[in-house]
Amino acid sequence: MSGLVIAGTHSGCGKTTLSLGLMAALKKRGLKVQPFKIGPDFIDTGLHRVVTGLPSRNLDLWMCGSDYVKGCFIKHSSKADISVIEGAMGLYDGDNSTYKVASLLGLPIILVVDAYGMAESIAAIVSGFLQYDNRHLIKGVVFNRIGSERHLHRIMRSLRDTEGLGYLPRDATIEIPSRHLGLMVAEENVISDKFLDRLTEVVLTNIEIDRIIGLAPKERYTTIQTPPLVPLTNISRLAIAYDEAFCFYYEDNIDIFRLKGAEIVRFSPLRDQDLPTSDMVYIGGGYPELYAETLSNNTAMLRAIRKWCDDGLPLYAECGGMMYLSKCIKDLKGVHYPMAGVFDLETKMKDRLHRLGYREVELRADCLLGKTGQRFRGHEFHYSEISRVGQVENIYHVTNNEGKTIDTLGLQYKATLASYVHLHLGSCKEI
Repeated sequence: MSGLVIAGTHSGCGKTTLSLGLMAALKKRGLKVQPFKIGPDFIDTGLHRVVTGLPSRNLDLWMCGSDYVKGCFIKHSSKADISVIEGAMGLYDGDNSTYKVASLLGLPIILVVDAYGMAESIAAIVSGFLQYDNRHLIKGVVFNRIGSERHLHRIMRSLRDTEGLGYLPRDATIEIPSRHLGLMVAEENVISDKFLDRLTEVVLTNIEIDRIIGLAPKERYTTIQTPPLVPLTNISRLAIAYDEAFCFYYEDNIDIFRLKGAEIVRFSPLRDQDLPTSDMVYIGGGYPELYAETLSNNTAMLRAIRKWCDDGLPLYAECGGMMYLSKCIKDLKGVHYPMAGVFDLETKMKDRLHRLGYREVELRADCLLGKTGQRFRGHEFHYSEISRVGQVENIYHVTNNEGKTIDTLGLQYKATLASYVHLHLGSCKEI
């Protein structure tokens, strides 16, 4: 069991590209690679899964705490030859930073630095990051967007007190397409075989893979004991909406249902005409706005969802899933697309980010997730807003990570629960 953290100087410096390339290169070497992502991001974890063939796990100290994060890493890294943990934002950014997770796990850090527009000045940036590294976890640097051999030579000769482990060239063929909220999702087939072959070749040619493998510690961790989960008595099959429109899920949430004894079945709101046989439905987030016309035209599925909720059967929806349960989604051109109409509200897209941040939810009424007073933590990020709301029951009291009250709703209708908040079920020990 071993692992290493891919961190960066800032968002957009090339962490994801290097992480994916390194995962692919290690896999080509015959190693079983377990991916992780620091923070609440869904998009990077999906890309990790495509490359490694294994579900990527989120390691988030604010949402789940240090014991959960360490336990999650130990559990899943122990099944692999090596783990690659992609960081979030800049190495030291945030109260629960990439550096704090690396320190908790005692893992070496490879720092990614964007070299575009700089040469020797990069040495000053790297030196500054090293001075903040009081545990001496930064073991080397990889440079992104190198323009030429001369450019690389000038940078390498300027380095002090750390090792240059290679570079990624300035090459449009290994850039991952992006749009609002970051990269395109894996379900859109953004990582083609041609792209992955090219990225793997670039990494194997220009990165010191053997040296990086040697940096990863080979040690056994003490297993953290967690209380056993109480088995579910009324949910033997959980139906999860999963397609291009709905693909944002914390893998640990699905695991919790599995560990409680539920069989997982998937369905597509885009293509299927009816719900599969199940005891509960889970509709996660994603990009329903990009597929609003197709979702709206699949009236058979919309009727099935509405009937399920009207019959008082349990359904849990988050963000895009909540939009799907609204009366309609209004796009940026003002076109209304009718949805399931479970809740008396309408949603519309905005041309800029509407909400982003950590959230703590306190239940103000009993619901399918728990009892009044129980607390969960999660994350909210979306470009849409509720444009009209009628008679609805709100059972959430929501605060951010600074304790400030946020007016995000937790909507309950019979046994249906929906909200913009993506909850991590591992954040509640009493679930």
